[in-house]
Amino acid sequence: MLIPTIIIGIIAIVLVYLSYQKGVHIQGLKTSFSMLLQMLPILVFAIIAAGAIQHLISPDLITRWIGAESGLRGIFIGTAIGACTPGGPYVSMPIAAALLRTGAGIGTIVAFMTSWSLIEISRLTMEIGLMGWKFAFIRLGCTFFFAPVAGLLANTLFGRVRLF
Repeated sequence: MLIPTIIIGIIAIVLVYLSYQKGVHIQGLKTSFSMLLQMLPILVFAIIAAGAIQHLISPDLITRWIGAESGLRGIFIGTAIGACTPGGPYVSMPIAAALLRTGAGIGTIVAFMTSWSLIEISRLTMEIGLMGWKFAFIRLGCTFFFAPVAGLLANTLFGRVRLF
């Protein structure tokens, strides 16, 4: 996590400097602080949930249901969990990382992340409201199969890779 933190820090410093040059740094920092106040609670709760997952669910249970050896069952469970996980990356990524560290298979986590980004059911109501039910179901029908296929592909190509 050190390298990504350093990279983001450098980018932030450069952007603050550029905004200072344009005279908009105060507005930018106010906007940043406002965003921090909005995101901080969900980030804290997501990290708490991810930490709890690692200690509440036994590694044996994780391995049996969504581990590398779980095959299609694990991929479909990952797809379902990803589709039902609300919120942005501040929620889904800590949960995915916790599951991965606890023994979930790479295919399951790829299916989880793909399903979360393409399907996410909580987004469906807004999509239906703004774009209509026909479009929403066409998009859902076209993207639904990507998560299991991505999980299968990850298992096939990288199933033996140890990440942690």
